Amino acid sequence: MLALHPQTAEREIRSSSKEEDMRCIRALCLVLWAFGFTSTADELREQALRLMAMTPLVDGHNDLPWQLRSKFNNQLNSVDLYTLDSTHTNIPKIREGRLAAQFWAAYVPCATQYKDAVRQTLEQIDVIHRMCHKYPDDFMFAASSEDIMDAFAQNKTASLIGVEGGHSIDSSLGTLRTMYQLGVRYLTLTHSCNTPWADNWLVDTGSDPVEHKGLSEFGKRLILEMNHMGMLVDLAHVSVDVMNQVLDISKAPVIFSHSSAYAVCKHKRNVPDDVLQKVKEKNGIVMVNFYNDYVTCSQTATLSDVADHFDHIKKVAGASIVGFGGDYDGVGRVPTGLEDVSKYPDLVAELLRRGWTEEEVRDALGRNLLRVFKDVEKVRDDLKDTHPDDVPIPLDQVQNSCRTNYGYPDDHNAAGTQFHSLSVLASTLTFLSLLATFM
Repeated sequence: MLALHPQTAEREIRSSSKEEDMRCIRALCLVLWAFGFTSTADELREQALRLMAMTPLVDGHNDLPWQLRSKFNNQLNSVDLYTLDSTHTNIPKIREGRLAAQFWAAYVPCATQYKDAVRQTLEQIDVIHRMCHKYPDDFMFAASSEDIMDAFAQNKTASLIGVEGGHSIDSSLGTLRTMYQLGVRYLTLTHSCNTPWADNWLVDTGSDPVEHKGLSEFGKRLILEMNHMGMLVDLAHVSVDVMNQVLDISKAPVIFSHSSAYAVCKHKRNVPDDVLQKVKEKNGIVMVNFYNDYVTCSQTATLSDVADHFDHIKKVAGASIVGFGGDYDGVGRVPTGLEDVSKYPDLVAELLRRGWTEEEVRDALGRNLLRVFKDVEKVRDDLKDTHPDDVPIPLDQVQNSCRTNYGYPDDHNAAGTQFHSLSVLASTLTFLSLLATFM
């Protein structure tokens, strides 16, 4: 073994010592960076929670009632919403997520159209009411903008109802008004099927036929009647033609209860930029959907991808038209980081990290939706002295084997009556003729 020259040995020792020092410095920098990152993340989350304590988080769409139907056939007595763990939503998750107000969807599938859609929708409305009765310490039924704030003051989740799909009213303005009386505060004009008066979003994909080029004349009257009664018009799930027509004719602001930005993910369920600008002009709101397929147009997505939609809507039309519309329990895939309703604070923290001001965040949390709701209520109040629309949809637009036609003119009966009258007249003339013969 060769002995090292003393100077060489000294240089190697110094070199080794420097490398060790550099490793220590790098490790220290990594620790400091991680500490700083964690500290910043913690500060942003605390800031998010503080803002959520000041302003109610209002979410536009949650399908827990459909999970109660599909899993338990609405037997709420058999369900404990404190321990239910097979859904995105339960009471502990709601509490952790600071969910202050929720529009629960009274949804029934398109397969019920022309069959028992009204009955099944009423049963979904019923189960939402029963949720509030069963858990009075956690839920408070709400039917107005003021009710949302009252529930927030009581630290309860304001529970509102939205009917998802125009097929649920069976083309009846009377049924729609009745649902309003039961507490329904928005109607999604279509789901994934055309109604006798409106085209759904699948028309824009070419997989469903164009039937009305947007809205029929009855559909246009229905929008005005919704304005009259104070019901929010929801444009999620409709064709672009319907979006534009409603934005042109509605006297009140509209909502997209669970839709994202088309420019970020080119899915036909999302909202194009020109429509976003019209929503801004009408003082409406687009509540961002968390479904992966609408977020990234793929099966995977992250919390950051969802924040991209918030950023884009803000860039195109301003922070005053954006809100939260998670679509929890209505979809099979949700983003990493937004696995359930407990994760809202993390998304709020991400918006803050991206430079959203506290005022902009508070608008998105709930102030935008509350403004829209109040405007809809004001239009209703301004129209209170006008009569409701009671002209039914033309029979030929809805006639089918499952529908009776009481109240409509019956052509067969009218023809029969006319034939009967002519027969009586002929018989009378014959009798008078015979009578004249014997006179």
